[in-house]
Amino acid sequence: MYRDITLNDLLEQKKREPHTTIDVRSPSEFKESTIPGSINIPVFTDEERAEIGTLYKQVSKDVATKRGLEIFSAKLPTFIEEFKHIDTSMTVFCWRGGMRSKTAATVLDLMGIHANRLSGGIRTYRQWIVKELESATFKPDLFVLNGYTGSGKTILLHKLAKDGYPVIDLENLAGHRGSIFGQIGLEPNNQKKFDSLLLHEIEKVNDRPFVFIEGESKRIGKVLVHPFLYDKKENGVQIFIHLPVEERVKIILDDYDPKTSPDKFIDAFKMIKKRIHVPIANEIEIALDENNFNEAVKLLLEHYYDPRYKYSTTNEQREKNKIIQANTIDDAYGQLIELIKTF
Repeated sequence: MYRDITLNDLLEQKKREPHTTIDVRSPSEFKESTIPGSINIPVFTDEERAEIGTLYKQVSKDVATKRGLEIFSAKLPTFIEEFKHIDTSMTVFCWRGGMRSKTAATVLDLMGIHANRLSGGIRTYRQWIVKELESATFKPDLFVLNGYTGSGKTILLHKLAKDGYPVIDLENLAGHRGSIFGQIGLEPNNQKKFDSLLLHEIEKVNDRPFVFIEGESKRIGKVLVHPFLYDKKENGVQIFIHLPVEERVKIILDDYDPKTSPDKFIDAFKMIKKRIHVPIANEIEIALDENNFNEAVKLLLEHYYDPRYKYSTTNEQREKNKIIQANTIDDAYGQLIELIKTF
């Protein structure tokens, strides 16, 4: 017989041994937010869930339940087979620890596959996340990477992480690069998913003496950075990366790859066009229409992003500022490593 476990039990078990959490909600629910590291083996697809929900509201609970059993019975062999490939202990969960996770755990038990069921479901987990973030403190000192748009701050974070330095990549957690073009090629996360991922990352680095982070604003795409972390960032050691505009254009083009989605770039540009001096805006529009992204990006940097960045950094704590003047991103990384040795 399967066993109901509390969230605390689950978190402790995940610390002790490899343990797989399985979200049995629909794919769209899983995409919206889940327990980090979970896999999705849904009892119902989005369409099936919608059908059952309609029957529940418009006909009756009994009719909806009967239809749900019909749908699930037809997919049982495939459902069970997916669990057979999991080689660790496991816990299934749904939204409130209700029928979907109960059905999944019961069927698995009948097939000789043991799985715990999370009591209270992901709703309990979300309540825990909110409570933890409300009382959170961030212990490490922060090295904050700043610079004009295209200065390779995210690239530097990735290089640092690869070399074993502690890093929190807020843009990655948000699924957004922070600018009006920031979601192109990405899938922006909502606040619930961001919060879960952020707390998970904080737990990994909170005992380190320092952490690298990018100098983000309070809002990144759809999400807000929590005050305890934002305030810590504002008071951290501010490192400013300066690269030639040509190098920055190259970094942006490599990152965004605008040729794969030119229409999205044009749509994003239209949102800021009125903020740019008309003759320059017309030049940018012509460049975009001609797929001359090199020229369009260069004009956007010089006439839109750079002036805005200068304004936003005038009130920084200048006594903490450290400047890295480099010709390439590799040069900047080398100087960054030498710089942190002095702390």
